[in-house]
Amino acid sequence: MKVNKDDVIKIAHLARLELKEEKIQDMQDSINKVLDWMEALNAVDTSSVEPLVHMTPALNHFREDQAKSMLDRQKALKLGPDTNESYFKVPQVIE
Repeated sequence: MKVNKDDVIKIAHLARLELKEEKIQDMQDSINKVLDWMEALNAVDTSSVEPLVHMTPALNHFREDQAKSMLDRQKALKLGPDTNESYFKVPQVIE
């Protein structure tokens, strides 16, 4: 499958790209190279290859989710620039 100039213009329009006239031929060549590469990949026999879910066999080893008290509330409030007894004070963002 090869794309022509009209195909490139249509693809650019759908992608909301503005292509200058001198770049259309370059884009057409690039798209045709990708399509040629895809055709070469389609010619490879992959019937004996299992589909991959992940690129590596490594698995995630998640730790148990355990709640811990990491920082005392009063110590945390002392770190803030403007606080009251229980909360950080921030500028109002909703009118």
